[in-house]
Amino acid sequence: MHLSQYHMQKLSILFVLFSSLLLMSCENEPAAENDPPNIIYILADDLGYGDISALNENSKLQTPHIDAMATNGMAFTDAHSNSAVCTPTRYGILTGRYAWRSSLKNGVSWSWSEPLIQPERPTVASYLQARDYQTACIGKWHLGLGWAKDTSGMADITQPIKGGPVHLGFDYFYGITASLDIPPYVYIENDRITATSIDTVEAETGKRFWRRGPVGNDFKHEEVLPKLTEKAVEYISGHAQDDQPFFLYFPLPAPHTPILPTSAFQGKSKTNAYGDFVLMVDDVVGQVRRALEANGIAENTLVIFTSDNGCSPMADFEELATFDHNPSYVFRGHKADIFEGGHRVPFLVQWPRTIPQGSVSDETVCLTDLMATAAAILQDSLSAGEGEDSYNLLPLLEGQTLSAPVREATVHHSINGSFSIRQGKWKLAFCPGSGGWSAPRPQEAEKMELPPVQLFDMESDLAEANNLSEQHPEIVSRLTALMERYIAEGRSTPGAAQKNDTETLLYR
Repeated sequence: MHLSQYHMQKLSILFVLFSSLLLMSCENEPAAENDPPNIIYILADDLGYGDISALNENSKLQTPHIDAMATNGMAFTDAHSNSAVCTPTRYGILTGRYAWRSSLKNGVSWSWSEPLIQPERPTVASYLQARDYQTACIGKWHLGLGWAKDTSGMADITQPIKGGPVHLGFDYFYGITASLDIPPYVYIENDRITATSIDTVEAETGKRFWRRGPVGNDFKHEEVLPKLTEKAVEYISGHAQDDQPFFLYFPLPAPHTPILPTSAFQGKSKTNAYGDFVLMVDDVVGQVRRALEANGIAENTLVIFTSDNGCSPMADFEELATFDHNPSYVFRGHKADIFEGGHRVPFLVQWPRTIPQGSVSDETVCLTDLMATAAAILQDSLSAGEGEDSYNLLPLLEGQTLSAPVREATVHHSINGSFSIRQGKWKLAFCPGSGGWSAPRPQEAEKMELPPVQLFDMESDLAEANNLSEQHPEIVSRLTALMERYIAEGRSTPGAAQKNDTETLLYR
């Protein structure tokens, strides 16, 4: 039987149409039930628990995009950063390890600090990379970098950079060195700055605060958050249909200083510039969520939104109080403190395939828990020396009823290196004051001759107003022994900790 040229052309057209439809069907086919999820970790900078309207019934800031994560996923009410300041929290997120086990015992990294994460240290990125994930970091690094040195020993920022994200498990990096108020002010792509020339920018004060320092010719402070967001959305769209899942670590530079809401957000919150900047952060979350929906991958993408510590006083708490808004919600203190306002953070998680919509968890969790959770999602477990302080949150995300808490206990750490430990309803702080920036500051507390430890019942006293250490010496003794054991375990130097060394670290 012979076909005419007309019929042959017709069959050829039909074949092309059928093939195209089949290809489109395959591209939009839902991921298999056991396919590993994409993972996006959005880390705000200095955002308070009380700034999220889904977590604070009295919030004067409405955050609809972050709230939508709670509506479509799970809100945690008792989540904590592993430190009350920036650098150590980032170390803990990426390594699953408390930063006080590293060389950083207090404070944060600065402009020319050496890399804090050692090259042999496993990270969430290197762990996932080894399991066929594409990995990217887009945003603020602030974990030190290995800058090249010129003949005089000064940093040469034009040369390749060692010890950064692409040396620690990330296939791709686009971002900034540290906080947006810490020079040098340059974009880095992978291991090189993108600027073609370097100038100097003068310092700014007030809410626009940044320090004087080197600045790239393609860098403007006001453009950084929009540009990083654009890069993150591009990354999602560019990898949405790849065979490999992706892990995107997206640490924002906001609403940390300099507080720079763009014109579209100025005045939008009807509070102050900080409030406007928070709404801009909320919009960033909205852009990420829209990118997932537009690319058809929202169902099997785990998105985590949180903050590296509590809100900074640079938000101007006194001014915000005139609008009846408290970034720390009902908690005492703020960024840098051992009190809850220093480290209790918003923690919203969505993963439509797995997490029941509109669910809430009151379980105590920590930002170090990402690594163990990622391993559990892949039906794997961490090896010795990986994520020593990381706990698996997957049972919580799946809505399981647990017979025991996920974490044995949780350690908190303030800017001056003061510790507290939380187990159940009890929180024991090993310092007489805030250990940070709120009253009583460390030197003030010492002059006031306050008790050396503080014990709080976090069920009946969220405001940490009543020190019960004298009434419950047995609890003080038990939690002290547990904290001393934690310090002795998993140290960065070989050998067991000596008792006097432990006491030096524990009691400031």
